[in-house]
Amino acid sequence: MLGEILKPEVHELIRKKDYKKIKEMFVEWQAIDIADFLADLPEDEMIMLYRLLPRKQAARVFVELESEDQEHVLRQLKNQQLKEMILEISPDDRTEIFEELPAQVTQRLMDLLPSEERKEALFLLGYPENSLGRLMTPDYISVRPYFTLADALDHIRKYGKDSETINMVYVTDDESKLLDEIPIRRIILGNPQHIIESVMDYTFIAASAFDDQDEGADIMKRYDLVSLPVIDSEGLLIGIVTIDDIIDVMDEEATEDFQKEAAVSPLEFGYMATSPFMLYRKRIGWLVLLLLADFFSSGVIAHFEELISKFITLTIFIPILIDSGGNTATQSATLVIRAISLGELTVKRWFEVVKREILTGALLGVSLGGILFLRSYVWRGGTEVGFVLAISMVVIVFWTNIAGSVLPIILTKLNFDPAVVSSPLLTTMVDAIGLIIYFNIARILLLG
Repeated sequence: MLGEILKPEVHELIRKKDYKKIKEMFVEWQAIDIADFLADLPEDEMIMLYRLLPRKQAARVFVELESEDQEHVLRQLKNQQLKEMILEISPDDRTEIFEELPAQVTQRLMDLLPSEERKEALFLLGYPENSLGRLMTPDYISVRPYFTLADALDHIRKYGKDSETINMVYVTDDESKLLDEIPIRRIILGNPQHIIESVMDYTFIAASAFDDQDEGADIMKRYDLVSLPVIDSEGLLIGIVTIDDIIDVMDEEATEDFQKEAAVSPLEFGYMATSPFMLYRKRIGWLVLLLLADFFSSGVIAHFEELISKFITLTIFIPILIDSGGNTATQSATLVIRAISLGELTVKRWFEVVKREILTGALLGVSLGGILFLRSYVWRGGTEVGFVLAISMVVIVFWTNIAGSVLPIILTKLNFDPAVVSSPLLTTMVDAIGLIIYFNIARILLLG
């Protein structure tokens, strides 16, 4: 917030070329605020102000920059400056940066790293994309069960400054096998002469380095963890994942779901960092598919051309019926998808969903059908058309409610992303079938 308030003042200092004052002001800013401010500047000004930052602050700001701006910075810094900056960045953030940068830039940075740090980076990059292995950091505090609490505190003081977090202390044996995790308060408040084993309960939650990042997020959310130990196939502790990284993963997943729900293929980078041509590529495929699906809807209307010509009033209510069906399907799909993502609903409970939505769909259909009957009776159509509309609304809403709730479960069972269902694809599919229902009911009731 401080950065947002002081932005006009900094712009004025840039105009006056008072860089000393800017440097003094940046000391009080958060890294994310500086990154946001730099992102709005022309490239030459951005680089000039970035060079004003002290080494540690420059590293924190670099992590917060978009990948495109990171490339701009990397092109302008000398190798020694790059080396100093990249060594200030934590291993997990470093891995994320290496993943997003072009291969030749990543290789340049790799070549600058000392041998141990290079091995560490290659080790983390060796895990599958979107796995916890890519997200974890090897900077954590571990102690042995035979340490006294006083020895453990000395150990924490000595090595804790480089640790990602010291809220949790991990107990491992001499082979690095994870035995327990204990809150640091147990060590601080315990008798200094007692050994670590005296405060252990051998209860901990861990994940595999090959587990998906989404699974790690679910575990941390379920058990209210601030850090999650990551182990290999033999139970050896190889790293931890902290809550700040998991929040980033959850933000990315939420963004992807929003994009899928709008029938847009997920963007690799932020919107502002994506070129118009790439935006076109991400959107055109879905739009073509939806256009082809709409051809089917128009074909349905053409098939019932004779009926429509006799009862032209039917066309007036097409948008009402179709939109109501689409809205109902989207509502039920969104509720079910969210329940699945929160773990409230599993595929095995599909029949409970159907039972629940049968009653819900019937109540919704009757309510909306009654309103539509009164509207058509008072405004246009009379009793005969009113009954057609009411019955059509009941059937369409009932069917779309079931479809919207069951399709996400089917897709989950088939290992597809259910977020795609609540996109315009679902609405388009519902439109076509809704028209078939509407015109067939009209033909039966009006033509006999």
